[in-house]
Amino acid sequence: MRNVAIDLGTANTLIWHEGRGIVYSEPTVIALNTTTNEVLAVGHDAWRMIGRTPGYIVATRPLRRGAIDDFDVTQRMIRLLFSRTGIGRFPRPKTVIAVPSAISEVERRAVEEAAERAGARTAFLIEEPVAAAIGAGLPIHEPAGNMIVDIGGGTTEIAVISLGGVVVSNAIRIGGFDIDAAVQTYMRKEYTLAIGERTAEAVKIEIGSAYPMASELRAEIRGRDLAAGLPRTVAISSEEIRTAIEEPVTAIVDAVKDALAETPPELGHDILTRGIFLTGGGALLHGMDRRISQETDIGVHVTEHALESVVMGAGRCLEASDLVQELFLPKIKRRRIWTA
Repeated sequence: MRNVAIDLGTANTLIWHEGRGIVYSEPTVIALNTTTNEVLAVGHDAWRMIGRTPGYIVATRPLRRGAIDDFDVTQRMIRLLFSRTGIGRFPRPKTVIAVPSAISEVERRAVEEAAERAGARTAFLIEEPVAAAIGAGLPIHEPAGNMIVDIGGGTTEIAVISLGGVVVSNAIRIGGFDIDAAVQTYMRKEYTLAIGERTAEAVKIEIGSAYPMASELRAEIRGRDLAAGLPRTVAISSEEIRTAIEEPVTAIVDAVKDALAETPPELGHDILTRGIFLTGGGALLHGMDRRISQETDIGVHVTEHALESVVMGAGRCLEASDLVQELFLPKIKRRRIWTA
C-alpha cells in the first residue's frame, strides 16, 4: 500500500505518492454539467473553461480562502484525482492533507471526511506552515527560531517554529486571489474595463510587483468596455499594477510584522540571523521578498521549491518515524472509519 500526501490548496492541488514523488500539480478547479451533474473536467482542462462556458456548464473552485465551499464537489474531485493518479480504492491509502491553520474545527472535519469518503483509509491533517517548513528543509527540530511565510491563493500563513512546535502563528484569509481581484477592481475603476480572473492573474504574473523594479514593464490588457459594451485594449504599466495591488500586499506584510512582534526575543534574534523564508505561489510575485525585507529589516529568502514545499513536507511526514508523525500529524482526534 502506498501512502499519499495532498496539498489541497485554494488555487492549486498537488498530490505526492510514496515511491513516486509529486504525481499531480494542477489548478483546484472542476467543471460540471449542471443539467446531468456530470464531471466534465478537472485541473488545467477545467481552468481553461473559466469564463468561457455556456450556462449549463459551471467551472468552479470548490475551495474558497482555504476552506471547503462545496463539500460534495470537493469529495468528487478528490475521488477523481485519486483515480487519475493511479491511487486505487482498494487498498485504501493512508493520506495526509495540508490545511490552513486559520480554518475552524468544523472545516477541518469537512476536509477529513471528504478525503475519507473519496477513498482514503485514514485522513490526517497537517497545518500548511509546518508542512512548508519541513518541505523547505528548515531545521525545525533545533532550539532556534525558524520563520516561514506561506502565501497561497486564499490564505497567508505565518509561523515561527522551534523544537518541532509552533511558537507563534498568524494567518489571514488574503492571498493571490485577492491580488487578482485588486487588479480587476483597478481596471474597472480607472479604465472602465471589465476583465476576467484569468486575465488579471496573467497580468499579475507578467508585470505585477510588490517593490519597484529596476526596469518597469508595460503590457496590453484586453477586456470589455463597460460604457460601450465592446471589446477594448488598453496599455498599462507595472507601476499602475503595483498601485492596484498595494492593499492586499500591505495586509500580507503587516501580518508578517504582527507575527514578528509576538515572537520571543531569543527566537527573534535567530530570525534576524537566519532570515525569513517565503513559500507558496504568492512568494513568486516580483519583489515580494524585497518588500518584506525592506519593511522588517530582515533578510528574506524564497525557498527553492516554493510551489511544492507544502506537499513535499506532508510527504516527508509520512516517510518519517512514528515520533515525528506524532509531533506533526494532526492534533484533532484520529479516526479510522474503514478497516479491511
